Amino acid sequence: MDIIFNNYLKLGATSFKGEIAALSAACLWAVASVIYGRLGERIPPLQLNLIKGIVAIAFLLLTIFIKGEFFPNISPLPLCLLLLSGIVGIGLGDTAFLAAINFLGASRVLLIGTLAPPMTAILALIFLQERLNANAWCGILLTILGVAWVVTERTPNTNDISTMQLWRGLGFGLITVVTNAIGTVLARAALANTSISPLWAALLRLIAAVLILLILLPLRRQQGSFQLKTLHSPKVVLAAIFAAFCGTYLGIWLQQTAIKFTAAGIALTLLQTSPLFIIPISISIGEKVSLRAIIGVVIAIAGVALLFYLR
Repeated sequence: MDIIFNNYLKLGATSFKGEIAALSAACLWAVASVIYGRLGERIPPLQLNLIKGIVAIAFLLLTIFIKGEFFPNISPLPLCLLLLSGIVGIGLGDTAFLAAINFLGASRVLLIGTLAPPMTAILALIFLQERLNANAWCGILLTILGVAWVVTERTPNTNDISTMQLWRGLGFGLITVVTNAIGTVLARAALANTSISPLWAALLRLIAAVLILLILLPLRRQQGSFQLKTLHSPKVVLAAIFAAFCGTYLGIWLQQTAIKFTAAGIALTLLQTSPLFIIPISISIGEKVSLRAIIGVVIAIAGVALLFYLR
């Protein structure tokens, strides 16, 4: 992955490494989210988050062994920031995201998620002094509008939800937004001015996330109807491994690359474009895509273009 990026940089695109990584991660998360949606019918959010984290850690350790990257010389502060970022952004944030989907459905949760980029940009401005110009803010807003336009479309499969489900879903959705923003800013603070590789950053964050999930798991023994025999199904196991490989292993590796090489607000905006990549996936499996969805994609692409070319 690093070789691909380095070759791209030699071609002259020296300022877009982070942006390309973010869009690649968003694409992979779109693929993984389709699978996680199916797995979520059998496995509760906490356990599913734990399983995908463990699988991704195994892939990351194998990659580090193959690449021969020994443990980097990390000072205590960046190390603590990365670990805290993993606990907040992955351990708590991803669990809240999966829980919110169970109450609201993916479309509504993705809509709430569009609040994360501006919140991240504001936090980065306050704590990291990362100032974005007017073009960058316009790009963020256009991208958010495009994504929101896509995910708020009503479909025949949309079911009414109870007031209790609505408030619980909104609560988990807002927790997702806040933890995502905080986790991104913490990771950016750790990576911006250090030599820590995105590969090691992803591993450290995932280890911290898995540890906090292992602590929380005994407190949720009765959560859902999950049984270990669920994992005896070869299809479930293969689906979980593939989703973890795409969405967690590669996705978080690319996410750390994006956070390291571009401003936090821009990185998270591009990382939030996953719903746009679901459209070609839907077409490929024979689902109809509306004109509204296509318009939303065009608006979001215009926002992405602003972030690339008019910063």
